[in-house]
Amino acid sequence: MTKALLPQAFWFRIAAPCPRVDGLPIRDARRPLVELPPASILPQCARLDGRLPWAEVGVGWNPGGLAVVIRAEGLGDPKLTADRPENFADVNLWIDTRDTRDVARATRFCHRFVVAIQLQRPGKTLNSEVVHKPIARAIADPPMARSGQVESRAELLRDGWTLEVFLPAATLNGFDPDTNRRLGFAYQISDHIREDQYLGVGRDFPIGENPGLWSTLELRD
Repeated sequence: MTKALLPQAFWFRIAAPCPRVDGLPIRDARRPLVELPPASILPQCARLDGRLPWAEVGVGWNPGGLAVVIRAEGLGDPKLTADRPENFADVNLWIDTRDTRDVARATRFCHRFVVAIQLQRPGKTLNSEVVHKPIARAIADPPMARSGQVESRAELLRDGWTLEVFLPAATLNGFDPDTNRRLGFAYQISDHIREDQYLGVGRDFPIGENPGLWSTLELRD
């Protein structure tokens, strides 16, 4: 069988429900930062091309901001430690608070958050750091989040790892669920030894620059 010239996700405009989850982020050191219901899990489009996804992504919202949880199978490369330049894993999150579909360049409502996950000594815990970065070729940039303003928590599991991120409304220029219930959204998850995972199309297309290629989150009560 010949390989398709285009990924199957290219032919779909993905729109996924994003449930409201109040009480986030959780202010209790004994519990996760973010807990989301099964209804928050996004489609796994790798299956359209016959590939098995290795990470499950859930997204929820409340008036205070947007929550993302990633549950990855497998431990990536356990040799990557804090004193090496490579990260254990990296995550890119792209969000358009106006879900613009008719532009090919990012606006001031488009955001890129990069999460670096590092394995800490003695190799049994993970540390995560979130940085708000400009988007290449953007028409205009949003106000950048301050260092530490976005909360995150990563945990090493017996059979994988998890990442929890809470993006406060103050870091999402244009986030206003009272007037707009649709957000543009895309992600890229990398751990350096497996094929990157995306929500829709991947880096064969300019997803990092073109919000018209992103999927849609429909904010539900």
